[in-house]
Amino acid sequence: MQRTFAIIKPDAVRKRVAGQILARIESEGFTVRALRMIHLSKAEAEGFYDVHRERPFFGGLTDFMSSGPCIVLCLEAPDAIRKWRDLMGATDPAKAADGTLRKGFGASIDNNATHGSDATETAAFELGYFFRGMELR
Repeated sequence: MQRTFAIIKPDAVRKRVAGQILARIESEGFTVRALRMIHLSKAEAEGFYDVHRERPFFGGLTDFMSSGPCIVLCLEAPDAIRKWRDLMGATDPAKAADGTLRKGFGASIDNNATHGSDATETAAFELGYFFRGMELR
């Protein structure tokens, strides 16, 4: 089993599709090990996305991620990182495959409904950023 980190982003929460996304997560065989709804501050969003600080999209991304509540999750499944990324689809919903979450719920490359870790190391950092200690038994 492998664990990965996921976010149902503010745009999806605002559109009231978080429940549909959670249902897909479970129907695709993931076990939700931890889940919390949070509203990131600008500083928390900047800390989480610090790896992108020098990129031109950093300000817009952190503004968006702190614009409303989101749902952070720890998901578990065999090959969870790859499986979650496949279920999410391409970053740009216009380029995402039919049946993926971003194709179904994303509106643009900036408002694409979900986030997921891209590697084991990233998942470890991201899970640790949002879940501590006993939350991840």
